[in-house]
Amino acid sequence: MPLHVAVIGAGIVGVSTALELVRDGFQVTLIEPGEPGGSQATSYGNGAWLSPASVVPMSMPGLWRKVPGYLLDPTGPLTIRWSHLPRLAPWLLRFVLAGNTVQKVERTAKALASLLSDAPSRHAALASEIGRPDLIRRQGLLYVYPDKAAFEAEALSWRLRRDNGVGWIELGPEELFRREPSLSRRYTFGVLVEQGAHCIDPGGYVAALAAHACSLGVTMRKAAAQGFRLAGNRLQAVLTDDGEVVCDRAVLCAGIHAKRLATLAGDKVPLESERGYHVVVPSPAVSPRTPIMPSDGKMANTPTSGGLRAAGQVELASVASAPDWRRTAILLRHANNAYPELRANEDEVKRWLGHRPSTPDGLPVIGVSSGSPDVVYAFGHGHVGLASGPATGRLAADLIGGKVTNIEITPFDPRRFL
Repeated sequence: MPLHVAVIGAGIVGVSTALELVRDGFQVTLIEPGEPGGSQATSYGNGAWLSPASVVPMSMPGLWRKVPGYLLDPTGPLTIRWSHLPRLAPWLLRFVLAGNTVQKVERTAKALASLLSDAPSRHAALASEIGRPDLIRRQGLLYVYPDKAAFEAEALSWRLRRDNGVGWIELGPEELFRREPSLSRRYTFGVLVEQGAHCIDPGGYVAALAAHACSLGVTMRKAAAQGFRLAGNRLQAVLTDDGEVVCDRAVLCAGIHAKRLATLAGDKVPLESERGYHVVVPSPAVSPRTPIMPSDGKMANTPTSGGLRAAGQVELASVASAPDWRRTAILLRHANNAYPELRANEDEVKRWLGHRPSTPDGLPVIGVSSGSPDVVYAFGHGHVGLASGPATGRLAADLIGGKVTNIEITPFDPRRFL
């Protein structure tokens, strides 16, 4: 009789984990209160980038000087709600310290690269497996700047990328506008990361992966996990709002909701929501040919099946706080500035808020819980959840199976925060 594994959460990490486990011969139940890939999920509304270049942590040397500005400017790319500051302060201090030296961010970038270096090929293989290769586009990713000096001001970020195997092509104004004729002429320098890819429908992709997992024998349980039943330190069941799921092992992939469940499994993980927003212009007058990140807006502009998606912003606030839809207005303004012929207005766009589950050091939590050898963690991926989902799923399955992982997981240890 195969071991029964409950996977908690059906975002990209959870679905990838379920697929790997069922292929390895386990009986798998996927526990999720919503629809896989639904609008409630972070996997639905992200920037849709699958980028080996996403190794640069949010916390970088000199960040502490900018924190007062984040508190005072409600319209910047990163903002902190005053009401959340007392609760956030310990996390924020860890966040600043995590990137206060070059050596620290070098270690973080190396760890992230282990999850991201082959992300496009992993996703392309998955999309082909489910009969939807069209969902993954391997056309590169483009970063644009007003001039080369603005690019050179980010020298550390680009060195971190280069040191971790990311190459790029530099584009002058003529080549840049030949590639992207709708782009504003105020951008005169571009950096094309040819290794990058994007997903044209992240929500639909996750839903299709979940359906494929079910076709392979995974059982879906529509319920919200609430805890664990243990006998000593051995797992007996996952407790849900719809009864127990009796199982031998569990993998916690519940995004921002993993914090409380990890506490019940013996680990206090400093996990906070970096609230992100997007706007989608359903039928844009113009659209980039390649996903673009303008240096001033710090947002991903991605052509998707639903229209032009502009995703970004970091709002540090509680999960329960009401949305601040000024964030989507900022995204739309940046999009209109980046593509002068777009001329989209707020009445025609679709807007969304989601919760990036973020640790202060920018690395996910992947490892065995302190409370039980039967509970494995795979959460806290922050800005790289979509891209790193398949690699994380393989790691989680290896941990469940007692195998040696093909990636060094020490940087992701749940106990690193002690």
